[in-house]
Amino acid sequence: MDEMLNAYPPLEVGDTVQGEVLTIEDNQAIVGITGSGLEGVIPYNELSAKPFDDINEVMNVGDHIELVVIKQIKDKENGSYLLSKRRVDAKKVWKEIQEKSEKGEYIEAPVKDVVKGGLVVDVGVRGFVPASMVEDHFVEDFSGYKGKIMKFKIIELEPSENRLILSHKAVVEKEKEAMSEERMDALHEGDVVEGTIARLTNFGAFVDLGGVDGLVHISQIAHEHVNNPGDVLTINDKVNVKILSVDKERGRVSLSIKETLPGPWESIEEKAPIDSVLTGTVKRLTSFGAFVEVFPGVEGLVHISQISHQHIATPQEVLEEGQEIEVKVLDVRPEDHRLSLSVKALQEQKNQAPQASSRREQQNYQSQEDDSDSSFTFGDVLGDKLSGFKVENEGEDNE
Repeated sequence: MDEMLNAYPPLEVGDTVQGEVLTIEDNQAIVGITGSGLEGVIPYNELSAKPFDDINEVMNVGDHIELVVIKQIKDKENGSYLLSKRRVDAKKVWKEIQEKSEKGEYIEAPVKDVVKGGLVVDVGVRGFVPASMVEDHFVEDFSGYKGKIMKFKIIELEPSENRLILSHKAVVEKEKEAMSEERMDALHEGDVVEGTIARLTNFGAFVDLGGVDGLVHISQIAHEHVNNPGDVLTINDKVNVKILSVDKERGRVSLSIKETLPGPWESIEEKAPIDSVLTGTVKRLTSFGAFVEVFPGVEGLVHISQISHQHIATPQEVLEEGQEIEVKVLDVRPEDHRLSLSVKALQEQKNQAPQASSRREQQNYQSQEDDSDSSFTFGDVLGDKLSGFKVENEGEDNE
């Protein structure tokens, strides 16, 4: 035996050798070390760098494999050595990982365990994913990730220290960026598309259009005034939106829900026919009258001459903003988005003949037809103040 041992150079820890699998038993493999006449043992935990359920998945009797010497088992008569295939595999894995990192490629591997601070990943060597690099959003419980196969970007590697830091978040962000660019190319001004309410703010709502978030400004949510987007919208609601503009360079999309809805003045002649009585809210008071909202987004003018049978100097003498009142419809002009309304027509007339009242209402109605401010005229502003006014010295002007 001594002569046989002296015939071959001694094996040192760390040497790489070739061997043939002679037998597999007791969860370990007995290997004949090529060119030495010696045998070695590969213990179970040194059989492979990759996970396996059965030894025959990684080696079989008769296989010729590359091994690394861990140490000599001195109490064995034939001078056996403790060998490792796992460490040879690990060197190859590190080399592959290095190449993928240089090329900017991702690696795919299962999550082996969930530990404090992140995930342990098995890529043939141990990889670690810090909690902040798992997703692009906060995750409270990582237990559901164990056993999950995921794609990772290589952030840091140092084979000599067995250090491999990975990120799934970087993969998600990159995929979203690519999806966003592709989706942005498919969005065009004027299109009406479906989206999902993703976030609500005090100035509007962000809508997910399938990889791209667009903003619906609070003024574009509804035809009527909206104080808080949360009053009319809910996260995860499906909504139709019209694309107002697409800024690819800045990655911004402006949207409108309002423009997909029927206009508040649509069918107004049916909703507010002449002589009908409506309940509305005083929205604004001006020197020449009151604007009353009778439907969401629909305001009509009650001229100062139509507020009371009694003479008033300003609408504030009788009305106040926010007050709910009943009004009668005197005139409807859908094309101009205008309603002429009257409070006086619903009040009892004291000391005034109905016929005279009717003539006065007709005069007021005619004077309102040519107004502007929101298309209201000088006549609207002065109302009945011009009645009875005479121009002096008319004869002198005519001479």
